[in-house]
Amino acid sequence: MTSDAAILEPAGRTSADGDKRRQILDGARAVFLGSGFDGASMGEIARAAGVSKGTLYVYFDSKEALFEALTLEEKRCLAEALFRLDADDPDVRAVLMRLGLTYLTEMIRPEHVQVIRMVIGASEKFPRFGQAFFEAGPAQGAARLAAYLRTQVAAGRLVIADPDLAAKHFLHLTQAGLLTRLLFCAGGPVTEAEMRYRVEEAVRVFFAAYGPAA
Repeated sequence: MTSDAAILEPAGRTSADGDKRRQILDGARAVFLGSGFDGASMGEIARAAGVSKGTLYVYFDSKEALFEALTLEEKRCLAEALFRLDADDPDVRAVLMRLGLTYLTEMIRPEHVQVIRMVIGASEKFPRFGQAFFEAGPAQGAARLAAYLRTQVAAGRLVIADPDLAAKHFLHLTQAGLLTRLLFCAGGPVTEAEMRYRVEEAVRVFFAAYGPAA
């Protein structure tokens, strides 16, 4: 199977190639979100991207390859943007509050919820889509947070036996069923006050479990 890096950044591409590829991915995103994986066609994607079908196939030899590249890029970019944590900041609570708020803000975006639904729908037929999406996004984000937590344990600011599990605990505490609610279109819009309350409670519970002994 092609590596994630190869899918995301094909070798030998020029800057013009990169711009064209970006153009195609933007068009593909609009079509996939509107029609889903099964409902989208390469012809429709080419029209939305403003390229010929021949040009589209130069960059992506199938709808499956295009879908995989798009979902990998979406989650990789999100993980890189969210999980830039300052390991030298001694105020771990403040760092986790900032992470929690930005994390929730991204998780509840309608476009992000649509992407998750789309990947879930396509994964039954193409299990590798779900695996790649998980590894590029949730797994990558949790790994970055776990690395940050290890530095805080070494600095004596936290007491954690299993940083990998603790990272997952924090992320799940933060959204605590909210994403599931949105996936099922249940409940009203998420307010800023609700997000802040959720993150404050997540940090409180996290420190109750992993904070330094009094």
